[in-house]
Amino acid sequence: MSEFPSASRPSMHASAVADEAKREIDALVPGHNHDRRSFLMTSVAAGFAAATLPVAAQTMIRTPADGLVAGEVKVPTPDGEMPAYRAMPATGGGFPVVLVVQEIFGVHEYIKDVCRRFARLGYFAIAGEMFARQGDVSKITEIARIQSEVVSKVPDAQVMADLDALVAYARRSGKANADKLAVTGFCWGGRITWLYAAHNQNVKAGGAWYGRLEGNRTPLTPQHPIDLVPDINAPVLGLYGDADAGIPNDSVQRMQEALANAWKPSEIILFADAPHAFHADYRSSYRRQAAEEAWTKLIAWFKRHGVA
Repeated sequence: MSEFPSASRPSMHASAVADEAKREIDALVPGHNHDRRSFLMTSVAAGFAAATLPVAAQTMIRTPADGLVAGEVKVPTPDGEMPAYRAMPATGGGFPVVLVVQEIFGVHEYIKDVCRRFARLGYFAIAGEMFARQGDVSKITEIARIQSEVVSKVPDAQVMADLDALVAYARRSGKANADKLAVTGFCWGGRITWLYAAHNQNVKAGGAWYGRLEGNRTPLTPQHPIDLVPDINAPVLGLYGDADAGIPNDSVQRMQEALANAWKPSEIILFADAPHAFHADYRSSYRRQAAEEAWTKLIAWFKRHGVA
């Protein structure tokens, strides 16, 4: 089990970390079996998730893979292999690591393209399929069903452990410098970005794209970003839209105030007239000006905090 070190607990023996992760998930998901059969997905999705079709082809960004090593990989976890998409430059090494955390639509073509965008900037970018144990969201056509049948069953503890496994994979690759570690995520993954910045003390910077900041506390999601402000280890740049119908501006303001009161070096930017998912270039919510400005600010944020 020595191949499963925890990035957030470097002093703990790897086998102990694996056992702890299993206990946490067992406590949250009674009857959960920790073997390879517990993964319902064995590969990342092809193309775009069904619930996002038809895509807005006129605005969709297509990042080529030439000059990159890009494609699916299998990431060891304590209970089997997690499918993931990884992209990095074809030559060189010591690349800074960025974890790319999916929307509720899983690791579909948009998330893969984001990984390639980072790779073209010199990063080792990797996106693990965070819902692989609960179901394949790429084939579900209704967003409400994705939420009720899959996403609502995913424990935060499981996600944190899987992100740790991605960091361990990057470290073992021989190509990445996992001491330069960033995390960024979109929508569902935006919330996870805040959580992981509190979970892993080795994260150097984060970028949270319109992730939920508050919400109902459940056994699977016991805390939300605003609850974890005192524990946030890394500076996180929040990228939010002031026209987001799902994340009220007053929720963003409460988070900004909590960060300021805790003397945390994180920031949140509200982009004018930008709705939820304004970076998702394959959807009608895409706002090119806000998306490009936010991306530029995120890359500068990573560099400013040593992830470059």
